[in-house]
Amino acid sequence: MILGYSTNAFTRFDLMEAFAEIAALGFGGVEIMCDRPHLYPPDYGPERLAAVRTALAEKGLKPTNLNGFTLFAVGDTYLPSWIEPEAERRDIRVRHTLECLEVAHQLGCANISVPPGGPLAGISRSRATALFREGLERVLPTAERLGVRVLIEPEPDLFIERTAEFRDFIARIESPAAGLNFDIGHFFCVGENPAEAFEELFPWVGHVHLEDIAPNRRHHHLVAGHGAIDFEQVLGVMQRLGYEGDITLELYPYTDDPQSAGRESLDHLRPIFEACGLPLEPPVPAGGPASDRGEVRT
Repeated sequence: MILGYSTNAFTRFDLMEAFAEIAALGFGGVEIMCDRPHLYPPDYGPERLAAVRTALAEKGLKPTNLNGFTLFAVGDTYLPSWIEPEAERRDIRVRHTLECLEVAHQLGCANISVPPGGPLAGISRSRATALFREGLERVLPTAERLGVRVLIEPEPDLFIERTAEFRDFIARIESPAAGLNFDIGHFFCVGENPAEAFEELFPWVGHVHLEDIAPNRRHHHLVAGHGAIDFEQVLGVMQRLGYEGDITLELYPYTDDPQSAGRESLDHLRPIFEACGLPLEPPVPAGGPASDRGEVRT
């Protein structure tokens, strides 16, 4: 199992600098933000992608996930979304997802994460369901062809927030390329027990986001150990169920000092992982082949 750190905490650094900082902290993997100021696909042609592959190999980092959630380059955290009334707006989200899939294929990353529809903004749940499903049906054939999964990430205040909502939606999707990016803190924020939610949703989990959340369950990501998440319970369920995917620490509020936030979180989490029988793989030695952790496809 690889524990990565998301570059969305390093928006004051360019992508290569973020890789260097994350590797220096001792993480074995990295989640890449597919948006500016990092890897926004339209900004990256073959040469720049080749440079990213080289940098990952040199730093010994496995790409744990490509984060295709935000669209700051042309919108904001949530918009354009899958469920906006205007077709041209939905097309932007579809196109971005297709581009992220191609980048993941080139980097040898097994999955991308996407928002769970978007803000409802006055439309009915039935209409949102239809629009989101329609959008996914435009990208899932490409995901199947490339061997990259599209992982929906439930989030507070968006179309899909809770376990039951995800189960109801995914039951309508037939493609094996559709799955779940399980954010531990998000399920806690909406009043659920993350361990119980993970057990119920385990068949669809392709990747995990990890952060702490305050006891009041406000949606604000905290350094691990600064909140109320029972990591022992959640990781224990993962071990019992045989979860073999990767996990990414996501601390985007800490852009002023992502190094200290990452270091403190890693120090807090490493003994918990070990106690739960989930030993973390060490980083690949610098300069090691990227294929050590998954084939880089060209």
